[in-house]
Amino acid sequence: MAAALSGTSFPTYFWTKTNWKKRTVDLREIASGGPPPDGIPAIDNPQFDTVAQADQWLEAREPLVVMELGDEVHGYPLQVLMWHEIVNDTLGGLPVLVTFCPLCNSAIAFERRVGDRTLDFGTSGNLRQSDLIMYDRQTQSWWQQITGESIVGDLAGTQLRFLPAAIGSWQDFKEAFPQGRVLNRETGHARPYGQNPYYGYDRIDSSPLAFFFKGAPDGRLLPKERVVAVTVGDSSVAFPFTRLAQERVVHYSLEGLDFVVLYEPTARSALDSDIIREGRTVGSTGVFKTTLDGRKLTFAAASSGAAVFKDKETDSTWNILGQATAGQLKGKRLEAVVHGNHFWFSWAAFKPNTTVYGGARR
Repeated sequence: MAAALSGTSFPTYFWTKTNWKKRTVDLREIASGGPPPDGIPAIDNPQFDTVAQADQWLEAREPLVVMELGDEVHGYPLQVLMWHEIVNDTLGGLPVLVTFCPLCNSAIAFERRVGDRTLDFGTSGNLRQSDLIMYDRQTQSWWQQITGESIVGDLAGTQLRFLPAAIGSWQDFKEAFPQGRVLNRETGHARPYGQNPYYGYDRIDSSPLAFFFKGAPDGRLLPKERVVAVTVGDSSVAFPFTRLAQERVVHYSLEGLDFVVLYEPTARSALDSDIIREGRTVGSTGVFKTTLDGRKLTFAAASSGAAVFKDKETDSTWNILGQATAGQLKGKRLEAVVHGNHFWFSWAAFKPNTTVYGGARR
C-alpha cells in the first residue's frame, strides 16, 4: 500500500477496507478538502415536510433539487444539502443517491443499486478538481460525483446510473407538486440551515480554489459560468446560462436524441449571498425529450413574459418542470433528460471535449 500512496496529500487512517491497488486515476490528483471522512455528514434517514409545512421556511425563489420517480416527488432544498452534500434516500421504491457539491455547483442524482447490492454513501473529505469524492460504506470504494464513476477500490471502474434531477425554485415546485414531499431540517445535526458558508464564491469570473483545482480552467467560458450539461454516449454539450437567459428555449439534437432546454429567471443562487433567500436570481432550467406520444413538439417562450412555454403544434401551455398546465395536452408530461447544472470550470475538467452551445443560427 505504501507504494500506491506515495506522493498523495490526503490522510489514509480511515480507509482500512479500501483496495488501493484498484484505481482508475492517479492518486496524486486527489486532495484533502479539510474535513475528515464524514466530517460533512450524509443524511441517511431523511425526514420530509409537506408542501404546507415547507412553505413556512422556504422562500419562493429558493433553489432545491427536484426528483420525480413513479408517483413520488421529493424536493431537496440546497440550504440543507449545502451542509450534508449527500442524501441516501428511497424514491418510487428505488434506492437513490442525491448529491450536491458546492464547489462545483453540481446537483446530481443516481441509483444506489450496483448489481444486486444497494450501497450507502458518505463524504470522503477529499476532492478531485474541486469535485466531491464520495465513498460507499460497503466496500470503501471512492466515487467521483460529476462522473458517477468509482475511481478507487474494489468497485473502481463501476458506473452509477444517473437519474433525472433538476435545480428549480420552491415556487415552481409547490405549484407543480402540491402533494410533493420536501427534505426538512430535522437531520439530527445542528447546522445553520439557510446560511451560505461560501459567500460570494460563485462570482462568474472568479477562479476555482487553486489548492483543489490543478491546471488552467477551459477558457471558452468564464470559470463559474453556470451551464446545463447533457451527455449522450461519448458526446457532451454545455448550454451557458447567459445564453439561455437570452433565448429561453433551445432545441438541440445530440447523437440522435432530440431535446429541448427550457430556462426561466426564477431560482436564486445558493452560493451568492451569506443568506440563501437573499441570493441573486440565476434561473431554473429543464431538459426534456421533444417527442410526446409519437408526436414531435416545438416549444417557444410565452409572449406574455410569464414563466411559461407553449408548443406550436397544439398551443398548450407548459411549465419549467415539463407539465402541460393548459390547452389540448393539459395533464401530459414530457420525459426528462438526464442533465446537470454545473460551473463551467468543473464540468470542462472532466469533459474537456464538450461542445459549447453558441446560440441559435439565424
